[in-house]
Amino acid sequence: MPVQIADRWFEIRRIDDDVTLLWEPHVVPLLRCNIWHVRGRDRDLMIDTGMGICSLREAARHLLDKPVTAVATHTHTDHVGGHHEFDDCIVHRLEADRLETPRGRTKLHTRDSDPEELRKLRAAGYEVGEELITALPHAGYDLDSFRVAPARATRIVDEGDAIDLADRRFEVMHLPGHSPGSIGLWEAATGILFSGDAIYDGPLLDDIPGADRNAYRRTMERLLRLPVRVVHAGHDPSFGRERLTELASAWLARNP
Repeated sequence: MPVQIADRWFEIRRIDDDVTLLWEPHVVPLLRCNIWHVRGRDRDLMIDTGMGICSLREAARHLLDKPVTAVATHTHTDHVGGHHEFDDCIVHRLEADRLETPRGRTKLHTRDSDPEELRKLRAAGYEVGEELITALPHAGYDLDSFRVAPARATRIVDEGDAIDLADRRFEVMHLPGHSPGSIGLWEAATGILFSGDAIYDGPLLDDIPGADRNAYRRTMERLLRLPVRVVHAGHDPSFGRERLTELASAWLARNP
């Protein structure tokens, strides 16, 4: 049981004039999602929302001066915990039911976890101990009280749909493999891809419930053809086209 009390739950770093990264430093790397705030002229995006242990809206209140749409790149617990705090939520059609009726991990410890699931995570390269947070959000916090709150999907998207912020336009790319309804947001004008967990610069999870290596193979081949300049991923640091090529090519070589 963690004994440290967190001074604050979220860390925040401005990437450029319109993009800000938020993350939860006291969540273990396996579940430490990148939360991306993207500023638009008429509306902002919050791309993924973390675990939901503490209020994301409160932590980001200084950023939120206009309507906000929360986008779920997919509906794993570490990406949608804060979606219920937003009135406008976007999700792929294949995972809308999971946003509104969360399933999967609901505890912040691994004592009752499937040993085979833990073995696979460790084999992939993650250190997974007994607890999934390294500090408590406040004194007396009960790890067993954690639940992912349901969120209402106000817009269901699919491949090729557009998300328009007036001065920025993102195309929805269906990038299955990690999960059936994984999506990325592609901005052709800037060469920026918000990739979710379709690709990131860390151990990619392709052997978990809902994953599909055949679908993942098609996603990787597609990403190799994309004229990316910058990838802002669901975990770990952002990277450019050269690193994208290395990561996708390495995965394909391991999964011919």
